[in-house]
Amino acid sequence: MSIASAIWLGTVQGLTEFLPVSSSGHLAIAQHFMTGFEQPGLLFDIVLHLGTLGAVLLYFRQDLVFLATGLKPASTGSDARRLIGLLALSTVPIVIMALLFKDRVEQAFEQLWLIGASLCVTGGWLLLTSRVASGKRQLRDVTMRDALIVGLCQSAALLPGISRSGTTIGAGLMRGLEHGAAARFSFLLSIPAIVGATILNVKDVASMASDALVSYFVGFSTAFVIGYMAIGVVIRFLEKQKFHLFGYYCLASGGAVLGYVTLGNS
Repeated sequence: MSIASAIWLGTVQGLTEFLPVSSSGHLAIAQHFMTGFEQPGLLFDIVLHLGTLGAVLLYFRQDLVFLATGLKPASTGSDARRLIGLLALSTVPIVIMALLFKDRVEQAFEQLWLIGASLCVTGGWLLLTSRVASGKRQLRDVTMRDALIVGLCQSAALLPGISRSGTTIGAGLMRGLEHGAAARFSFLLSIPAIVGATILNVKDVASMASDALVSYFVGFSTAFVIGYMAIGVVIRFLEKQKFHLFGYYCLASGGAVLGYVTLGNS
């Protein structure tokens, strides 16, 4: 893989991991049109996700210190141990689904029609949830039922084209969370999800060629920098109640992919 390809895919990952447009779907589409692209399993995708994980850790460093120590009041406005428990509960559904359907999920990355259809589903979901009036509930008000519902929605994002941030933020809004609280819970929830995906794919490290290390590092770094900036963009869009614009984009891009598949098979 060339350095230019690594930068391109890192940019795609950084932009789309937190924007509610499905990073996995966009990566799969981009890789489909890249001549000669190969990776062991989904290893390069996981490396890019680790880059955006680093962006989350840096952006929400104060919240993470609060969760780790409970000593500092953070923007969570919640008891640290209680919030950790809710995040853990929210992670359970995706862990179960990933273990049960790992092979099928990997196969889904090769099916463009499914990615296109999933992007359309994401677009419809974003338009639906954007019509929900902003709630007033904060992270301290999140219940076990809220966490489980958000977690179930997150598990759907195993499919490329279903946005993890879009489904989880939307689910939070549907449960009456304030925009900022819904986004913060979603981004904090991405930490165990990405760590878990890394553990599931760690076996593929042995298959990585030694000369690919530089490209992987460049992709990681690019995803980290772009991802950090993208978090702020999402939060601003939520605050200005323009989240629905991403829904139109997903419908358009999903439709374009389905059109390409249809014309290609005709």
